[in-house]
Amino acid sequence: MKTLYLLVVLTLLFSSCGDRKSSTPVQFTDQKVPELGMSEKQLHDKILGMLVGSAIGDAMGAPTEMWAREEIKLQYGFVEGLDSMVREVSPEGIWIANLPSGGTTDDTRWKVLTSQYLLTQNTNELGAKDFAKEILSTYESYTKEYKEIESTDPEPFESVSLKLGWLQEWAKVSQPFINENLVAYADSLGKFYGGEMVCAGLLYAPSLGAFFPGNPEKAYKEAYNLSFYDLGYAKDISAQAAAMTAAGMSPDATKDDLVASLRLDPAHYFESRLVGRTAYTILKNARWISAESAKQGSLGNQVIEESKALEYAYSQLDQRLQDMPFHAGEIWLQTLTAMIYADFDFMGTLIFLVNYGRDNDTTAALAGGILGAHYGFEKLPKLEREKVLSVNKNLLGIDLMQISNELTAHMLERFE
Repeated sequence: MKTLYLLVVLTLLFSSCGDRKSSTPVQFTDQKVPELGMSEKQLHDKILGMLVGSAIGDAMGAPTEMWAREEIKLQYGFVEGLDSMVREVSPEGIWIANLPSGGTTDDTRWKVLTSQYLLTQNTNELGAKDFAKEILSTYESYTKEYKEIESTDPEPFESVSLKLGWLQEWAKVSQPFINENLVAYADSLGKFYGGEMVCAGLLYAPSLGAFFPGNPEKAYKEAYNLSFYDLGYAKDISAQAAAMTAAGMSPDATKDDLVASLRLDPAHYFESRLVGRTAYTILKNARWISAESAKQGSLGNQVIEESKALEYAYSQLDQRLQDMPFHAGEIWLQTLTAMIYADFDFMGTLIFLVNYGRDNDTTAALAGGILGAHYGFEKLPKLEREKVLSVNKNLLGIDLMQISNELTAHMLERFE
């Protein structure tokens, strides 16, 4: 029965990514795309870097997702790379128990779903309703799978239930949004995950940002338009994450360019009476924590290691925790602090976030997506990038290389 169950799970996991083409070599050229200021190969390298960089962060944090810092240290020591996942399944977590190192959670599934949506967008303006329809149709495909199960064994039902649980909150908001039912939409959004300010848009913001390379203001506006699952200033934060990714997609982007994108304010949050722009306050706090941490001792020349400086940074983040680990403001503060503390070093940033704990697969996936877009696939650590590509494709049915091929080709069509 266990063998049959594994076959069923794998079949469902493969089908969850849609009827995708098999991974085939795509030849992108060194021909420069004038509108982008980079070649086709460079564009592909950055898109793949965003997807795989995010997946590396997801995979590094997944074994200890939501764990306390002390428990991480006790069970895994000081985490510096990928590790296996000795943990249970959950809708937002892993869908196969005890995945090997390189396996991923919903943070990677969201990048895939958003990429599938972007492949349907043929203009420079993203359709918000189209995004809601993509999510709703994916959820409905899971309900269809559930109804078509003919087995009397509980395992197949449990497997599809994981998928349904993943998107059920999103489906409740999607339907009234599509129907332009303002009252029902406001009611469903107010109850979204209990009405908490969850990091909804941050799960898919890097994918949106990568769609507008070198144009952070445009990325902000489009991501803000698609942040209709977010509450309050979480909308601003989601749009900032997309803008930061878009800034990093520029071939000559610097670390200063990434930070500069956070000063863009198309939605005019700086004009908020009495409160001002909360996202900017978060950035100031991240800078202050990093600067004060540096006074405690060496930061390790971009190599994150256990130190007084690191413990100080962690203690300051501890003082700013929200009631729940996946609060958008908390996620963004930890992500920005890690990037600034590590001087935007890719692995250093992820190591900081994973060892801190809380919702560490989401923070690491977010940072990995932004920095992966900035550095590109070829500059990501080889061991981690190859492991993530292999495990996701061969075990989870998520072909990140194929997705990047399709998304790159689709984006190049806009500039022909």
